[in-house]
Amino acid sequence: MATHFQGSLFDQADEPRLAALDGARRTELGAGAWIDVLPGWLSGADALFELLAADVPWHAERRTMYDSVVDVPRLLSFYGTDDPLPHPVLAEARAALSRHYAGELGEPFTTAGLCYYRDGRDSVAWHGDRIGRGAREDTMVAILSVGTPRDLLLRPAGGGHSVRRPLGHGDLIVMGGSCQRTWEHCVPKTTRATGPRVSVQFRPHGVR
Repeated sequence: MATHFQGSLFDQADEPRLAALDGARRTELGAGAWIDVLPGWLSGADALFELLAADVPWHAERRTMYDSVVDVPRLLSFYGTDDPLPHPVLAEARAALSRHYAGELGEPFTTAGLCYYRDGRDSVAWHGDRIGRGAREDTMVAILSVGTPRDLLLRPAGGGHSVRRPLGHGDLIVMGGSCQRTWEHCVPKTTRATGPRVSVQFRPHGVR
């Protein structure tokens, strides 16, 4: 699959490696929601992007919207609890997140959903991960981004002032507390020239 990706001048590591999670900075959003952000958690992220873009079994989906069936504007792949992840560093990342947040989350991260944003036309609309337990319980969703940074926006459910975080090149964001119930997030389309990005969403069992 062809991509037009320009790597970071600051990430020249040959092999993907994770930093400590202690450097994550927490922002309280309100209504019991928070985010932790750790730029550059993964070094060697550009090499990982190239591997994921080429080797993951990406597929397109179509969904019903109003009276039409439309293409989902991104490619997808999903790895369940027992599925081997496409690179060992993703298993390491999931295990590290499970250890670090064990006291707050009370359970491990188990699944990994991958999204491939090929260019600025690919996006995901405002939503919360409320399929399953996320609709009624506090939980966490951790997103590792590799490739060209794209903006992730968050706002209170139903609208309001948004919080913007550009994510790519190995950056991590963790959405916790009531975030999936009381806030929404999106990756908007952009008309600016931008390269491709892959996001990896780690979730506990029963959260989608």
